[in-house]
This record gives sequence, structure tokens and C-alpha cells, in this order.
Amino acid sequence: MAIISMIATVLVVAVFYCGYRINFTPSEPVGLWRIVSLERPASVGDLVFICPPLTAAIREARARGYLRVGSCPGAIAPLIKTIIAAAGQHVEIGAHVTIDGRPIPFSDLAERDGAGRPMTPFPGGVVPAGSVFLYSAFRSSYDSRYFGPLPASGIVGLAQQVLTYAP
Repeated sequence: MAIISMIATVLVVAVFYCGYRINFTPSEPVGLWRIVSLERPASVGDLVFICPPLTAAIREARARGYLRVGSCPGAIAPLIKTIIAAAGQHVEIGAHVTIDGRPIPFSDLAERDGAGRPMTPFPGGVVPAGSVFLYSAFRSSYDSRYFGPLPASGIVGLAQQVLTYAP
């Protein structure tokens, strides 16, 4: 039995170090994902793994249980999100999100989280140089609608589905 346990542990560690991750959140399909090296600058439309910096909003999200434990600073798991705006683009947040005046489908904001706590949206503005604005069409996703743009330097790689299930 100890040998089987040791083999399973070695297998899990090997898969992790080969760039595979398991997504348990409904923001993107649940299941096995792979981090693919990004050999070019990230651009709008890319689905990426990204490590968020430890801002006040990210710390609060961790305390509220929105973010899983993982390999990013602060022991946070990398987020899987789509880049919907890049440096210089104007983000407006009201009842929903617009980028350079173009409405983003399914981007309405939640006023409260699942526990009834108030959600504070990002006020909007121009995405700063070296930053990206992230999004998931899942209504309850914790993304840039709430924490704002993140530094593109936190991008770990492209997110590629391997074996997933979208409920």
C-alpha cells in the first residue's frame, strides 16, 4: 500500500511540474488544464493562467474564499481568465462592462456574493501600460470587474483545456 501511495504522489508532482493544473472553479470548465508557454506578448482574446499581485482586493478575495491555494505569491492558485482589454483601452463599468464603448456580453455585475456580502466593482478607466483586463463569462466569476487590471508580467502562460467538463 505504501508503494502505491508513493507512486501516486510522484505522479501528481510530476504532472504539476509538467504544467498541468486542475480547475475546480466554474469560471472556466472544470477539469484538467495545461499551461502552454507564451512565446509572444499576450493579446486580447488570449485565455491565460495568471498570478495576481497581493493587492487589497486579492487579499480580501482570498479571505472570502474566492481563490484557491496554489503556486502564486501568497499561496494563491493561478487564475484562468480571458484578456478582454490591454494597455490603453478604456474600460467602463456600470450595470455591465464596456471596452472602448463596445459592450461585453454576459458582463453584468453581481451586487452580492453567494454569502450575501457586498461586491465592490472596479471603477473603470484606462488599462495602464503593462497591464491586462481579465474576464470570464460566468456571472459569479471574480475577475477584473472587481479587482481591476493586473500586470501582464503575472501571466504564467496560455490556458489549454486537456480533459474538462462544462456543467
